[in-house]
Amino acid sequence: MDIVAAKKHLKKDPRLKPLLSKYTIEARGVSEDLFRDLLESIIGQQLSVKAAGTIINRFISLFPNSENIKPQEIMTIDEVLLRSVGISRQKISYLRSLSEFIVADRIILDTLKDMPDEQVMSHLTTVKGIGRWTAEMMLIFSLGREDVFSVGDLGLRTAVSRIYGVDREDKVKIEKISQTWSPYRSLASLYLWQSLDEK
Repeated sequence: MDIVAAKKHLKKDPRLKPLLSKYTIEARGVSEDLFRDLLESIIGQQLSVKAAGTIINRFISLFPNSENIKPQEIMTIDEVLLRSVGISRQKISYLRSLSEFIVADRIILDTLKDMPDEQVMSHLTTVKGIGRWTAEMMLIFSLGREDVFSVGDLGLRTAVSRIYGVDREDKVKIEKISQTWSPYRSLASLYLWQSLDEK
């Protein structure tokens, strides 16, 4: 991403412009461990950032080589152990579903880097437990895609609601607002999430 060009484009929006001056945010590149990112994204579904972080750290500590968790380890690790660190049975089934897809080569993670956004979405959402939101987070945070806005993300809708004075449940209007940030909606999203830290 050309961060200078992206910020110049986003500053055309007078309501978004103050966030660009207030926060320092760097463009995101492609992650080196897409499998681990997906595991963490599944564990973090419907949890606060703090709660998710606590459970993810406990989960990672279960593995001898926490820097390189393998799908086969997820498929064979004891369910009681996973439950003991706070992962629900449902999410355990999601983690195992993902691992089975990878072991069976039904998903080859390295190929995601070269796929168009919508193809990545349709590819990932074939896995049980990976919905549109999780796929969108992967596009933004792990694949470094530049033009992704997740209208299904409550935090983003809350930020847009505060700044633009729209109902946060009015997804059509919020999606329309986000279109004005294209082709740099991912960077706009990062600024909007950052703004939520303001009380």
